[in-house]
Amino acid sequence: MLAFSIFIISLFFIELLYFKIANHYNIIDKPNQRSSHQYITLRGGGIIFPVAIITAVFIYQPSYWYLALAVFAIALISFLDDIITLNNKVRLGVHFLAVLLVIYQATLNQPINYAHISYPSYLIFAIIAFIMVIGTINAYNFMDGINGITVLYSIVLIASFYLIQELKIVDIIHPKILTATLAALIVFGYFNLRKKAKAFAGDVGSISIALFICFFIIQLIMTTGNFQWILLLGIYGLDAVATIFCRMIRKENIFEAHRSHFYQYLANEKKINHIVVAGIYGSLQMMLNLVIIYTSLSTVLFMFFAIVMMYIMLRLNFEGRNRLFINYQ
Repeated sequence: MLAFSIFIISLFFIELLYFKIANHYNIIDKPNQRSSHQYITLRGGGIIFPVAIITAVFIYQPSYWYLALAVFAIALISFLDDIITLNNKVRLGVHFLAVLLVIYQATLNQPINYAHISYPSYLIFAIIAFIMVIGTINAYNFMDGINGITVLYSIVLIASFYLIQELKIVDIIHPKILTATLAALIVFGYFNLRKKAKAFAGDVGSISIALFICFFIIQLIMTTGNFQWILLLGIYGLDAVATIFCRMIRKENIFEAHRSHFYQYLANEKKINHIVVAGIYGSLQMMLNLVIIYTSLSTVLFMFFAIVMMYIMLRLNFEGRNRLFINYQ
């Protein structure tokens, strides 16, 4: 409790200091036709996520320095991208390096037993993990436009990680590192989880927290040999994959900015309060995570299938086939 309080107070003052810097250097997010917000908002408030993670790693678990280096690298390049538009090749190159460092850290923590797993099988897993992490950090980054969604969803995941370790399912990371991360999320939530957000996480925050979350899940899968843990990101994953599928059907460039996610439709077209939308996504993920942690694989798959069916019906009912599958441009 003492460590949590210290982190909360320290990160709160760091956040306020950053706001002064952001105001001075005009680090802001101006709304455009692709945005889900209507007001000029400070960008990069999530800078306290990598600060908390890196500090806690070096205090409590310095052997995880590859993880800290990965978070630092991706946070730095993302912060620069928040301020100026970087060359895509440079940005993606650093992203790839950070993801490789995370996978390498997971391998160091869980050495390969070649008696049970072949090198080709491990290589396939590494490639799948690489694609998963790249997809996740991009989905996380995109969803930062809705007030509260990044912080609520991330709090659900960090709470799930706490529970997984408390139940002795697996011991992956020092709990104080999770404590520091949770403190950073709560501090940022104070400024973001409101009708008119004072700040967005920005690339520096959303991508950093996504990378940390992916590390935990990759390590969890490697340690237990159970792929169901990927569904700890199931709600974001479902929305991201479904939206990409619809955009491909409409023959759109899936790498261009857009407002095609279901959460964007709910917030922008249906005018549902951002916090309500964020709460729905976070609550669904929390329910799914509890089922994953406490029940059998068959129950998990049944619940996720039910969520997928509900999601499809809601999108078809709210948006309609024409909007989802036909490009009128």
